Amino acid sequence: MKAFISLLLVVLAVSFTLTLTACEKKGPAEKAGEKIDHAVEKTTDTVKDAAKKAEEGLKQ
Repeated sequence: MKAFISLLLVVLAVSFTLTLTACEKKGPAEKAGEKIDHAVEKTTDTVKDAAKKAEEGLKQ
């Protein structure tokens, strides 16, 4: 019985390791999501810069 439990634990550990290894590759959806995130960050920065410039213009 101990041998069976040990074998089961080894099989589970190997399966878990293989699952984690497979997850490191980025699929097309994840790549697209990253591009969208980058675009949103860039747009947010641009809007913040424009708001600062407009605020400075109003102060003068």
